[in-house]
Amino acid sequence: MAVEQRELAVSEVLLEVKDLRTQFFTEQGVVKAVDGLSFTIEKGKVIGIVGESGCGKSITALSILRLLPEPRGKIVSGTITFYPPDGGIVDITKLDRHSPEMRRIRGRHIAMIFQEPMTSLNPVYTVGDQIIEAIQLHQNVDKDTAKKRAIEVLNQVDIPDPERRINEYPHQMSGGQRQRAMIAMALSCYPSILIADEPTTALDVTIQAKILRNMRKLQREYGMAIMLITHDLGVIGQMADEVLVMYVGRKVEQAGVRELFLNPLHPYTQVLLKSIPLIGLRGKKLVPIAGSVPSPYNLPPGCYFAPRCPQAMDICSREAPPEYEAEPGHFVSCWLYK
Repeated sequence: MAVEQRELAVSEVLLEVKDLRTQFFTEQGVVKAVDGLSFTIEKGKVIGIVGESGCGKSITALSILRLLPEPRGKIVSGTITFYPPDGGIVDITKLDRHSPEMRRIRGRHIAMIFQEPMTSLNPVYTVGDQIIEAIQLHQNVDKDTAKKRAIEVLNQVDIPDPERRINEYPHQMSGGQRQRAMIAMALSCYPSILIADEPTTALDVTIQAKILRNMRKLQREYGMAIMLITHDLGVIGQMADEVLVMYVGRKVEQAGVRELFLNPLHPYTQVLLKSIPLIGLRGKKLVPIAGSVPSPYNLPPGCYFAPRCPQAMDICSREAPPEYEAEPGHFVSCWLYK
């Protein structure tokens, strides 16, 4: 029997995404970037969103923050409900992207670390000026107070000599320092939810480990929720409490991180885990995922993974599977679990 996303007490939920559909209207056709996605983000938890490039992970984040390149990109249906810590209920999909209320939510309550800090930070302003501007925009403080707060958050993310670094430009910092400066900017207003989009991309493993440790430490200190977007299952295993697996805009599986790694149910999750090298399994042959991701302009009917699935049945190529709760708290969209 198909089930809805499990119900949680409103007091535990910060954000609820329900049946979200985001599309891009191009000259080649319509791209269903996010196709019926539902999930919740709970206070103090880390939810990891994983999948191949182009599966809709980043577009989900941009939809939540209403940063889509309109009018080409548009939320066509679904709801994104935000429950502010100070009370109330806000349907983000009904807000104008430029409205004062949306600007208040963006950055103050929901902050985001973007993939590439060199393109996200303004090269003509110092790192300190950019953090100070964000603090003054969302908090009623003077520039001196904002500067003290900026130095404080730079110190919290292990930027050495923050009193001096606050006056440096992005190009004067290393890749790891720029990434930490982006984290500092995101944390400067004490957000309830931090969206981290590939926060360790292109960084060496030592810096990556430091940044992940810092994020976990700060998450516990602030009690915030983190939505971690990555294709790196190692990062997911280290950081996440719950994992959501996406394929071509759709959620295919969701479970606790331990449950998903030990007992993957969806055929896509199973082959995804078999295709990555794991420490301690020397000599084990990696299994590549057969076929290729379908064109977004020519999606197959039914289950999008069916053409590549080793367990595909006739119904898979005709009808998209609903979501089933195969085990308590373990959701999977696959006809094998009807």
